[in-house]
Amino acid sequence: MFTTALAQKSPANELPIDLFAAISDLKKELNAVILAHYYQEPDIQDVADYIGDSLGLSRQAASTNADVIVFAGVHFMAETAKILNPNKLVLLPDLDAGCSLADSCPPQEFAAFKAANPDHLVISYINCTAEIKVMSDIICTSSNAVQIVKQIPETQPIIFAPDRNLGRYVMEQTGRDLLLWQGSCIVHETFSERKLVELKIAHPEAEIIAHPECETSVLRHANYIGSTTALLKYCTKSSAKAFIVATEPGIIHQMQKDAPGKHFIPAPPINNCACNECPYMRLNTLEKLYLAMKNRTPEITMSEEVRLAALKPMQRMLEMSK
Repeated sequence: MFTTALAQKSPANELPIDLFAAISDLKKELNAVILAHYYQEPDIQDVADYIGDSLGLSRQAASTNADVIVFAGVHFMAETAKILNPNKLVLLPDLDAGCSLADSCPPQEFAAFKAANPDHLVISYINCTAEIKVMSDIICTSSNAVQIVKQIPETQPIIFAPDRNLGRYVMEQTGRDLLLWQGSCIVHETFSERKLVELKIAHPEAEIIAHPECETSVLRHANYIGSTTALLKYCTKSSAKAFIVATEPGIIHQMQKDAPGKHFIPAPPINNCACNECPYMRLNTLEKLYLAMKNRTPEITMSEEVRLAALKPMQRMLEMSK
């Protein structure tokens, strides 16, 4: 339903000595804005014009006056920027930067699921492909999912997709009975409850803060649950001096910048690995970001038919989140 355009010729891969200065020059030359998710590597966060979660990034993409949007995130985020900005050049540093959660909701299977429940309103978490957005009535993020569901009449049955963990959290917060698509994020499902408890015992002064995409077994130990932006704001305001962070550890870079006197401990995965780091987010590098800007590729494109159909539920989200 959509395509991703590539340059006809292989891009030149020469890198300048000072990437930060070169990227700054390209931003001026292209009238470009760099949008980065909190889960990106620190260097990318430091060159970004805006760093945020999915809701914040969507709002920035919708309001930017830039001619070029460089999206340092994953594929569905860059797609969202293109949906909101059909006449702008949208670049993604690495086309392989996908999303395990988006991949867990194949369009054909979801179409059959929706057809089997025709009386249900479809609310989809923004972490999904353009095809899933086309089949949705309203898009949400972890920041506004509870707020949006509360605005839907209780008599209206709802399909919530694709994240079952976020869906269960929304059900607990709203008291609504949602029909959940059984998708999940590999990062947020990798946290070990046993190791989390052991970490808490080793750091009794630390508060546990968690993203609602985590499993219930992890959330029940949390002192605070919220989106990445909400977690960042919470730890800066809290009187606690240490935090165990149960989400992708890329957010810790901003936490350390905003609350330099506090200690942040990444929640441990089930195995002794770096599984708590999103392998897709980490595909983007400062070098790839520079080359994308230099060569104006890889570019995100899609048909106008798909874009307009996906735009409607996005607009409803933005309207309901004011």
